[in-house]
Amino acid sequence: MPPPCVYHRGVDTPPRLTSLVCRRAHWDTPWFARWNAFFGNTSPPSGAFAATSGGALLPPGITYHRKLWEWAAIAQALHERGMLEPGRRGCGFAVGREPLACLFAKHGIDVLATDLAAADTSATAWSSSGQHAASLDALHWPSIIDRPTFDQHVRFTPQDMRALNPAELGTHDFIWSSCSFEHLGSLEAGLQFVLRSTELLRPGGIAVHTTELNLSSEDDTVSTGDSVIYRQKDLTALSHRLRLLGCGMEPLDPTPGTDPEDLEYDYEPYYENDRQHIKMLLGGFVTTSCLLIITKGRYPTHLPKLNTLRLDSHTTPGVKPLPLGPLTFLRNTPLWRATTPVRSWLRRRLK
Repeated sequence: MPPPCVYHRGVDTPPRLTSLVCRRAHWDTPWFARWNAFFGNTSPPSGAFAATSGGALLPPGITYHRKLWEWAAIAQALHERGMLEPGRRGCGFAVGREPLACLFAKHGIDVLATDLAAADTSATAWSSSGQHAASLDALHWPSIIDRPTFDQHVRFTPQDMRALNPAELGTHDFIWSSCSFEHLGSLEAGLQFVLRSTELLRPGGIAVHTTELNLSSEDDTVSTGDSVIYRQKDLTALSHRLRLLGCGMEPLDPTPGTDPEDLEYDYEPYYENDRQHIKMLLGGFVTTSCLLIITKGRYPTHLPKLNTLRLDSHTTPGVKPLPLGPLTFLRNTPLWRATTPVRSWLRRRLK
């Protein structure tokens, strides 16, 4: 049996990662060096993200790439919370050809990897850029894990993040996604995925996601389309909404850094401007990756169903709220609250 999900820190335990923004200084930390050693200098499977004709992971001239930071930060956040132990169960979304499924399987974790079905029209564009997986073959990094061990621990199933199927996906100790939910069509669609995916976590489980954060505006942003950009206030609202589900998001450290690589953002055509790829220009805004760490409470069975909660109570202007059913609407009225004593008396008499 795997150990309990709830993870307790010792007195001498170093500070853990919180939700935070990618910055150049992280490349000098022990935690980044530890995890980057697994995939930073290895050859990815054929056609994988950012692979060049020479087989190297990074494009020529690029030393600092935010995708490497995402993978290392996700692994470190899970490691610090006791999730990377043999016998754990993890589920990844829109995994593409990233190495995290292999890394987790190497630690003895049973992984369910998901991505769009190959027949989905949205999968075509991701396949052309090496960022879509349609089978286990596309996920295996032989430089990280041997194929028999990989096959023992990793399963693949198609899954649309906009229409989660908890009954099919099961429950897990942790879930993750790497810069994926901003591609679901709108700001709210991505947030709905984060909220609803908590159903897949066991009590005390951990969700770790990375997404785009707007560094140059707290007002204007890209709110719809193939790649939206979240503002800090959107993530603050998400933290409030998660509380209704008995979940808590680690506080966000929004510091973007001031090293030259943090200030000299890349722009199209990417990798051809003599700049590193920690920050980038997207839709007219400077953006970078942001790590979100979410913990699920220990008693989720006592919570109402998702469609009865006021998850729309902290949405930003212009965002379509989650619809409430007629019974839930009635329960929010003063008349319902005024008749509480009468209804309580009737329930006692009918027992």
